[in-house]
Amino acid sequence: MNPRARKTYFTLPGGRFAVANRAQVPRLAVAAASLLGPQARRRLRTMEPRQAERLWAEAVIARLGVMIEVSGLAHVDPAESYVVTPLHEGFADVPTLLAGLPLPLRFVARAELASWPILGDGLKSGDHPIVTPEGGATAYRTMRRAAKHTFAARESLVVFPQGTILGIEAGFTRGAFHLAAAAGRPVLPIVITGTHRVWEHPFSPLVRFDQSVSLQVLRPIAPHEAVETRRMLERTMKRLALSNPIPPRRFVPARDGWWDGYRFTIDSDFAELSEQVTNRRRGLRGGCDAPPPSPALDLTA
Repeated sequence: MNPRARKTYFTLPGGRFAVANRAQVPRLAVAAASLLGPQARRRLRTMEPRQAERLWAEAVIARLGVMIEVSGLAHVDPAESYVVTPLHEGFADVPTLLAGLPLPLRFVARAELASWPILGDGLKSGDHPIVTPEGGATAYRTMRRAAKHTFAARESLVVFPQGTILGIEAGFTRGAFHLAAAAGRPVLPIVITGTHRVWEHPFSPLVRFDQSVSLQVLRPIAPHEAVETRRMLERTMKRLALSNPIPPRRFVPARDGWWDGYRFTIDSDFAELSEQVTNRRRGLRGGCDAPPPSPALDLTA
């Protein structure tokens, strides 16, 4: 084997990290020691949770050399509590949001993440809501209870409406928008692209340094408009992501697998992929036409 092609692995929470370039090994080792070592964890535990999480996020971004291109912060009122609805590409979304938004944030997380070493402890100690999306109404009730406590603490709740990091083609679910309407809190849409280039877990263990990511904040949606504008908002966010110079992640089943048994939908605007996934699930051939597109919202002005 060519020694230059060999990858070096590190055992960290959630699986194996790898770097293709051996010159990057010291940087990853320093990041692991400084961010995940016992001394750093003890220091973070003495802080208020949101302060500790922001410090952790800024350290992650700095150590990995991530360059965040932020726009639209004028749409954010730091005194407001939002239901934040970002596009979802990977685990780097979380430090990107924490480092890029001037808001105290709690994140709705999938239940399996609570079992990860260190990350699970952080989710629990930070009182982040843990849900099982496959639970349907039960997951929504958990979010409703969590939202009540989050907004009472004058914090914002992050709900990834795609519920998966498969790619831009993953469709929005309704939960975040019904939650915003029920709680009387505005929706804050965030278009994220490029974070999948940092770490494509679970598709690849490869960590990449010095990547550029884009975080575009759109105009908030009033609570009473949240449900009825969900579909238009989804189209607007994805249109902006697909036109961004930093491209979003794409879902390619031949490369990524079909994720049978995992709860997700494919946006009907991606008609061919939607038909493929539907046919696989139903064991049928053929499909139906996608519905006509609805208008897009202008949320960047």
